[in-house]
Amino acid sequence: MSIKRTLHKTKVHSLRNIADGVFIISFLRNFKFNAGQVVAIDLVPDGQPRLYSIASGENEKYVDILFDEKPDGNLTPFLSKLNSGATIYVSEPFGTFTSAGGKAFWIASGTGVAPFVSMARSGLAVDKTLVHGGRLDENFYFSDVLTDLMTDGYVRCCSQQQDTQNYKGRLTAWLVDNQNLPTNCQYYLCGSPEMVVQVRDILIEKGILFHNIVSETYF
Repeated sequence: MSIKRTLHKTKVHSLRNIADGVFIISFLRNFKFNAGQVVAIDLVPDGQPRLYSIASGENEKYVDILFDEKPDGNLTPFLSKLNSGATIYVSEPFGTFTSAGGKAFWIASGTGVAPFVSMARSGLAVDKTLVHGGRLDENFYFSDVLTDLMTDGYVRCCSQQQDTQNYKGRLTAWLVDNQNLPTNCQYYLCGSPEMVVQVRDILIEKGILFHNIVSETYF
């Protein structure tokens, strides 16, 4: 998804390859934001920037952006090759995919976990359950941080690794199998359009009201 936003020149602090084709790019935070918001990023000031959820805490020194490299993409093949000190262009944060206090479920697939990582790192993990789906164990990004902050509230659903110690199956299967999903709290979904639709249907079938389901789609 591209969008026109005013972009500001920013220097890359670091780039880390954390899994096959998956990276975290970091830069110095020079704005305030609410956990769950996004920024637009590009390599030029007047191009067609892409949107990325912030994965760092609201008060941390550096902004972390989690992304997977798409070989045919217009931006990520170039982002993944940058060095410290390289120039990128970043918008001010925006968006309304934010989680309030109180009991809630956070449901994510792949890099869609980024906004929930930000929420957890911002002190919003109390009474939250994060259900994260990934193909392999290496696809549970920020798992060390989330394990520390969420303990038993962090559920990993691994769909393709036979020797995983996590739940074996897709996150949709975990939701179908779970007979105790509460109907009186919010459900936040972030991931591919297919995942969002499938999860929304499962939740509604289990009695969760449509207005208690909030979604952010990753393309």
